[in-house]
Formats: sequence, C-alpha cells, structure tokens
Amino acid sequence: MVLALQIALIVTSLLLILLVLLHRGRGGGLSSLFGGGMQSSLSGSSVVEKNLDRVTLFVGSVWIICVIGLGLLVKVV
Repeated sequence: MVLALQIALIVTSLLLILLVLLHRGRGGGLSSLFGGGMQSSLSGSSVVEKNLDRVTLFVGSVWIICVIGLGLLVKVV
C-alpha cells in the first residue's frame, strides 16, 4: 500500500508541475520574459483554461490525499 501511494505521489507531483506550468501568466512576472506578456483580444476565459483549472484542482486534491495517506501509514507503521 505504501509503495502504491509513493508511486501515485510521484506521478501526481510531476503532473501538477506540468499543469501549473501550462497555466497562462496573469502578471508581468517571469512569464513576460519569455513572451507571455502579449495581451489577448478575448477578455474571458476559454473552455480550455477552465478545463485546465479543473484538471489542476483534481490532480492537486489527489496529491493532497496521497500525502495525508502516506503520513498516516508512516505514523502507524
């Protein structure tokens, strides 16, 4: 059980990093250095961005569940 949670934690960690990096930058921070400072003519969020947000929240919640589960299993064992 511990091994399965560790593997799930590694996979969700990598997915979470990838999903966060796919998000569009909203400020003028580091994202504007790499061409992210261009303004879009559309004012609203697209369906793709909303789905990306949903997937990111889902993967983040699975990641939190894996961390809590591993913490409880390590505490018991």
